[in-house]
Amino acid sequence: MADNSFTRRELLRAAALAGVLLPGGALAACASPGGGSGAPAPAATGATSAANPLGIAETAPFEVVIFDGGFGDAYARQVHEPLFAARHPKAAIKHTATKEIAKTLQPRFAGGNPPEFVNNSGDNAMDFGALAQDGQLQDLGPLLDAPSWDDPAVKVRDTILPSAVELGTYDGAYCVLNYASTVWGIWYSTKLFGDNGWQVPKTWEEFTALCERIQKSGKCAPFTYAGKHPFYIYETILTLAAKIGGVEVLKDIDNLAEGAWKAEPVATAATAFAGLGAKYLLRGTEGLDHIQTQTAHNKYQVAMLPCGSWLENEQKDTTPPDFGYAMFPLPSFTASDALPYGTLHSRPGEEFFVAARSANPRAGMEYMRAMLSKEGAGRFSEMVSTLTVVKGAAEGRTLKPGLRSAAARLKEAGENTTYFRFRQWYKELHDEAAAATGQLMAGRLPVAAWADRIQRKSDEIRNDASVKKYTRR
Repeated sequence: MADNSFTRRELLRAAALAGVLLPGGALAACASPGGGSGAPAPAATGATSAANPLGIAETAPFEVVIFDGGFGDAYARQVHEPLFAARHPKAAIKHTATKEIAKTLQPRFAGGNPPEFVNNSGDNAMDFGALAQDGQLQDLGPLLDAPSWDDPAVKVRDTILPSAVELGTYDGAYCVLNYASTVWGIWYSTKLFGDNGWQVPKTWEEFTALCERIQKSGKCAPFTYAGKHPFYIYETILTLAAKIGGVEVLKDIDNLAEGAWKAEPVATAATAFAGLGAKYLLRGTEGLDHIQTQTAHNKYQVAMLPCGSWLENEQKDTTPPDFGYAMFPLPSFTASDALPYGTLHSRPGEEFFVAARSANPRAGMEYMRAMLSKEGAGRFSEMVSTLTVVKGAAEGRTLKPGLRSAAARLKEAGENTTYFRFRQWYKELHDEAAAATGQLMAGRLPVAAWADRIQRKSDEIRNDASVKKYTRR
């Protein structure tokens, strides 16, 4: 029988997963190959061989669900699915694309018939912390140890960035494929900057002076962000905070440390961006979504916006041919910043997982093996203008201007990269941080109150024994 003595967190998690709980209240980070406890039927399997190292059932169908957002879904239909089908022609693939992952899939997880392969992304993504805690994620360890698609003498784990394994590991088990090697920064048009003689700023003083110059020119607004999705700006605030105070600032936030959101570097960064919001935002930013702000950028109505390296592909249908996408890293706040100019927020992202309780999880893992081939990853980069975690996959490929710029900035950054993980571990904290930051940028919440609000949520999660905790070292 199920344990029905829910805590508040368990009720919230049940809502996120549409009521799915493990029998007896048992919790696990990942389920092992072949499905997990509560699977509706034995998972499909086949004999292992050199051509079929994961032992998929060659005639069993499976479903691929793709988030139809910045990357679209053509890369799956035109690159990854044909790659898989060429080696496993009898395994029929059902393709589904949606902009609402959680809304679309929650009923299926509740009903015990989830799709095998899920691109869990977008503002309506499912809570990874809850998925891991409830044993919904397939253990991908066998995938890491399988021979790579391109060379049977090389394991899959040796073809991808180590950070991809680190960031996809929950409680010691690798169960989420972070596929895109995303780079965040401030994006601009080389044409607009060149035509007006505007220079990329390297210090905060230069940055605010540039904003003032653009403002006075009357040609466009200096800055915007996706007002309806404030993650875009809290990401930028936290990156500046890490630059000012070092990587420990973000580790403390990820680890739910007491006072982490009230740390001086965080307050300094929030104050800086609150000032930017008060003076230099595109009019109406708060009510605009990411597409609207990005389209305003393409129309030269605004000069700069923070975003990830998926931007160029997301805007490909509205970008003028001579726009010249490019990005620059956050300027140095002072000469005493802990991290040097050029430091970037960069980490593997765009998460994919295999549903442990699906009918054919081995096919989902084999599909990932195809994705991690050089052809699969290289063509993905060309198609959606984003790097991947597959080593060397973009070499010799034709890259668009924005991606060339992002790749160059990443190379210049070297080891000076930052990231945070609480967004995937504790979705409630992410939601609170986003909501509070939207109010901060709109001038309705002072910095101290902003920090207090998010810290209260962090403390609530830390003190709730029903929440699975994760540690970043």
